[in-house]
Amino acid sequence: MHILIIHQAFASLTEPGGTRHHEFARMLVASGHQVTVIASPVSYITGTTTQAQDSNEYGVTILRASVYDAHHKSFFHRIIAFFSFMLSSFWIGLGVKNVDVIWGTSPPIFQGVTAWALARLKGVKFLFEVRDLWPQFAIAVGVLKNPILIKFSEWLERFLYAHSDQMIVNSPGFVESVASRGAKRVELIPNGADPSMFDPNDDGIDFRKLYKLENKFVVMYAGAHGMSNDLHLILESASLLADNSFIQFILVGDGKEKLMLQAQAKSLKLKNVLFLPSVSKTKMPATLAGADVCVAILKPLEEYKTTYPNKVFDYMAAGKPVVLAIDGVIRAVVEAAQCGLFAKPGDAKELTNAIVRISQNQENARAMGLRGREYLELHFSRKTISEKLLVLLEKIIL
Repeated sequence: MHILIIHQAFASLTEPGGTRHHEFARMLVASGHQVTVIASPVSYITGTTTQAQDSNEYGVTILRASVYDAHHKSFFHRIIAFFSFMLSSFWIGLGVKNVDVIWGTSPPIFQGVTAWALARLKGVKFLFEVRDLWPQFAIAVGVLKNPILIKFSEWLERFLYAHSDQMIVNSPGFVESVASRGAKRVELIPNGADPSMFDPNDDGIDFRKLYKLENKFVVMYAGAHGMSNDLHLILESASLLADNSFIQFILVGDGKEKLMLQAQAKSLKLKNVLFLPSVSKTKMPATLAGADVCVAILKPLEEYKTTYPNKVFDYMAAGKPVVLAIDGVIRAVVEAAQCGLFAKPGDAKELTNAIVRISQNQENARAMGLRGREYLELHFSRKTISEKLLVLLEKIIL
């Protein structure tokens, strides 16, 4: 079986960003299948252009499509970047031969058009994946305001759902929404992590020595610094704990909001906050090993109760307790695993109290982290999820 994936924000293990598709692709190749990915040469996280163009990594063929290189400037520029990739990826996709399934993934939803059009031209199955409820999330966070664009986006969403041969979602919270908008066949292929990448017994001493954190309780956020992530709340928490010399905050990652967050930290004179750049998945285990507790946070929007954030599963795989400022389906996972504490989204005092509670009992914190690791191995191991994906792919081409 030859699977063609259209994914503008695709990231390999050596790049910053979510590696869900690279991990799936590697495991599909290991099962004897062929995987080709058409991706952007511009990192969605950092905005930098990758040095590697077309490549073959772990048997996965990665083709880089030309793209308008300014998506970090504004929403308007980002839309242009999305449309440029939609067109350039279609052109490259025409030249990919002997394909059995074309896999489109959203967001951005526009690359779904490429996947649909190529599938119909080639006479093969169209698999459409929803990783975020777009445009609902964009409307809720205030990024998408133009009523004409909203109507067009909602029409396009329904069109792609209705014309897919199979849909997959990465969170159980998305199933009802996708089905109500025209999807006929929906399967859950959830986010997860590969526990073999992480060592829960790593004490992170090298990371701690590098940043002079040997005698600190390290609170870490690792992920995108965007509008949805509500990271100003972490800075408010750091401000509330400014007199606590034991607790140190580390924010790892990049995004449109990072410069603003750094300016806010400077204006608040926060000496207990350190900003670090994004790291690749291969370096993430060593980074997370340096944390005592990890934070997952999103804006307090009703829509975000439906999400399964990737970072939570990485935290669990690394054996770290989680402070979760996200309600909904991911809260159910953390509470079932007994691997962290919930803090009401949007409430800096609750976030601070949860962090302090965990810092006061490090033995219990360690036990929380190990429970999370065990739960992930049982329920959200990338290998187990990949096996389910493979069965689904084999079924849809019959």
